Amino acid sequence: MKTIQVDLPEKQYSIHIEPGMLNHLGTWTAKIWTPRQIAVISDSHVAPLYEEQVIRQLSDAGFRVAAYQVPAGEASKNWMETIRLYRMLMTDHFQRTDGILALGGGVVGDLAGFVASTYMRGLALIQVPTSLLAQVDSSVGGKTAIDLETGKNLVGTFYQPDAVFIDPDLLATLPKRYLAEGYAEVVKMAALSGNGFWKLIEQINRPEDMLLHAEALIEQSVTFKAGVVMDDEKENGRRQILNFGHTIGHAIELLAQGKLAHGEAVSIGMVQLSALFEKYRLSPPGAAAILTNRLQAAGLPVASSLIGTPDFYEKVKNDKKNRGGRLNMVYLQALGRPALYPLPGDRAGLFFSGKMPEQER
Repeated sequence: MKTIQVDLPEKQYSIHIEPGMLNHLGTWTAKIWTPRQIAVISDSHVAPLYEEQVIRQLSDAGFRVAAYQVPAGEASKNWMETIRLYRMLMTDHFQRTDGILALGGGVVGDLAGFVASTYMRGLALIQVPTSLLAQVDSSVGGKTAIDLETGKNLVGTFYQPDAVFIDPDLLATLPKRYLAEGYAEVVKMAALSGNGFWKLIEQINRPEDMLLHAEALIEQSVTFKAGVVMDDEKENGRRQILNFGHTIGHAIELLAQGKLAHGEAVSIGMVQLSALFEKYRLSPPGAAAILTNRLQAAGLPVASSLIGTPDFYEKVKNDKKNRGGRLNMVYLQALGRPALYPLPGDRAGLFFSGKMPEQER
């Protein structure tokens, strides 16, 4: 059992990592929550695999359980699904003393977390992430959100869970493509952290290696992210470095209309952004190549024809990280040395075309 503590000014909770943890989920939940009604929110891919087991575990531990499903995929992070979940909670008479358990990947975690943070001004929340992306990133840190047509995660809250239970064994049922998708976020955090974490990344030379080293990859990622979140819970400072690759990634993910997974888009974003910062002599020569080598070892894409289109610039301008007309772009001065570059929104076209004048850098 690996336990990572998150200590914030208004909330303290633990992230538990253990193979086989789902087999004891009821016992672990009973250590966190008193008997109550729990809404298990999952999706159409995860529910057939694990929902019955989770319901049985929670019921045996003395909880009353209602199970709700949403369609799998990013498209479920919308107002219609949110309102549908509110109505089901109302129908089943959920009160503020009850709780929501998010069982799924990043989409389920974001959506269920948003519902938990807003229904009756806040229900208790536990995250049980089932994808590598959710286990290393989205289940940690308290970000919840739904999407709007103009951008990803534009409506959301910071809402910390009461606990996060991570079972690496669940990755065995994950398709290779989505295992690799989560690995993109692992590479991101290793690049931001450097040191021993990057040495672990260098051991991943084929998709199968991700499962062999899953527990270590998860622990290193969660430890790094938890440290960043404790320094800056509401993303006013250091936490912005976790957006490395995301400004480009969010834009092309939306434009791809489901053909790119989130981690695939972030993979492309990290490489293409690093290539630009190399061109502008802010990142060292070879930064993009080093990232490309590690990402392609997992079969991840590193380029997209969507970058530089008129629609791309429109999505970039509407990115939620736009502050006061500026985009705080994250780049690497070296492995383990991230930095922020405040890009004026009206210079985005020049920047992404590689034509930013010297005096404006």
